[in-house]
Amino acid sequence: MAPSLEVRCEALGALKDSVRTTGGDAAVERQHQRGKLTVHERLELLMDKGSFRELQGLRRHQATGFGLENHRPHSDGVVTGWGTIHGRTVYVYAHDFRVMGGSLGATHAAKIHRVMDLAEASGAPLISLNDGAGARIQEGVSALNGYGGIFLRNVRSSGVIPQISVILGPCAGGAAYSPALTDAVFMVRGIGQMFLTGPAVVKAVTGEDVTMEELGGADLHGSVSGLAQFVHDDEESCLEEVRRLISFIPHNNRSVAPEYFCQDPVDRRNDVLTDLVPTDGNRCYDMLQVIEEIVDDANFMQVHETWARNILCGLAQIGGQTVGIVANQPAHLAGVLDIHASEKAARFVRLCDAFNVPLVTLVDVPGFLPGTDQESGGIIRHGAKLLHAYCAATVPRVQVIVRKAYGGAYIVMDSPAIGSDLSLAWPTNEVAVMGPEAAAEIVFRHDIAAADDAEEAHARYAQEYRDRLMHPLHTAELGYVDDIIDPRDTRRILAESLAALRTKRAQLSHRKHSISPL
Repeated sequence: MAPSLEVRCEALGALKDSVRTTGGDAAVERQHQRGKLTVHERLELLMDKGSFRELQGLRRHQATGFGLENHRPHSDGVVTGWGTIHGRTVYVYAHDFRVMGGSLGATHAAKIHRVMDLAEASGAPLISLNDGAGARIQEGVSALNGYGGIFLRNVRSSGVIPQISVILGPCAGGAAYSPALTDAVFMVRGIGQMFLTGPAVVKAVTGEDVTMEELGGADLHGSVSGLAQFVHDDEESCLEEVRRLISFIPHNNRSVAPEYFCQDPVDRRNDVLTDLVPTDGNRCYDMLQVIEEIVDDANFMQVHETWARNILCGLAQIGGQTVGIVANQPAHLAGVLDIHASEKAARFVRLCDAFNVPLVTLVDVPGFLPGTDQESGGIIRHGAKLLHAYCAATVPRVQVIVRKAYGGAYIVMDSPAIGSDLSLAWPTNEVAVMGPEAAAEIVFRHDIAAADDAEEAHARYAQEYRDRLMHPLHTAELGYVDDIIDPRDTRRILAESLAALRTKRAQLSHRKHSISPL
């Protein structure tokens, strides 16, 4: 007699429970001893309570050889499915290090392909929790083919749905390329690493002794390479910040940026700004304090907080409207634009434009960083990335000139000439080809050389240049800024401006795509 449906359901439940606890308490303990949570503990922290729905949890690999036919665990080392974060649907795949080291073979890859396809078709964000041993060597080229399918889907979904990678373990070789193709990379210090070749190979090829953390740890990628946008000390805070990021970004490229009820008064005056920003352009200050004063509830989510610190990028709300903010940071390198700052801002502008997030650009920039290192490193090409990103952006764009705006850097920082919808300036603005001292040396060099007191003549001519071409009203008189505003009204005016630009529609020329200076 065939077993009843009730018996079959009980057996199914028991099987699923056994899959969830693969390896038993010992496997869980080993994971905890490594300083890491299990895959299901991670999913419980990431997703809304009880919302996760697993897909293909009973799937097993079909590979043979090297003993694989005798070891065919369910799930094949990756948990895939969907759930909600703040009530919004997201898709997720998470490597399970307890099962075959979370290594990727043909079946493992097919499960990931499946959930990636569903995320793209549904127009919902995709999150990957990476903690695996890389390619399953016993499966040979099938594993490599599986990675190729992931890369293809990463690129196909780029700019269509948000893709977020969370590095919670080793991510080596081909596995490192997928996070690099996604929109945001989170890493946890001490447990998350990304590199193409591990310490053993580096030692064999170069003779260099290096640890996994030194080679590809969170601090290296967060502060040096710029691969990781967010770095955290533990998994709990990391996954909470992933949830926070989801609250700022839309579902897909056809959705509008999220809007929230704003309890922080939109017309709140920013009285502290008049004391915070020195009128002397040679004195530094912290632009982060300016941003936190302007945005709702001082809630600003920085991107690349410890990389290219001379420019700030991040997400916030102003009057309940989600915005992306790009701002020069005078507290680091005087806010100058260099190679890394240009790359950082260009990528962020492209991200915001892809997902319909309006841009606010706060300008206090003395120019591009000069020097042979910058020129040989490609500052022209990298600076052109930021220029290209702004020129191509069709979202609402508001520029605020806080203080200095010199030379080509003024143009690049979303000036009206490259398509900014609205340009505002504080009474402290100084817009010019270069600073007055440098300008005087060029324009009046013969007069200075002939003067009895060259130092006094230089100072006098510098002041003349400042008075004629750099006074705060000059750009307004020429129509290069739309208004000069009281700094204390910045928050209110930005909120009003963003509301007015909400219905902006851009008409683009037909083309396959532009060619960015990569």
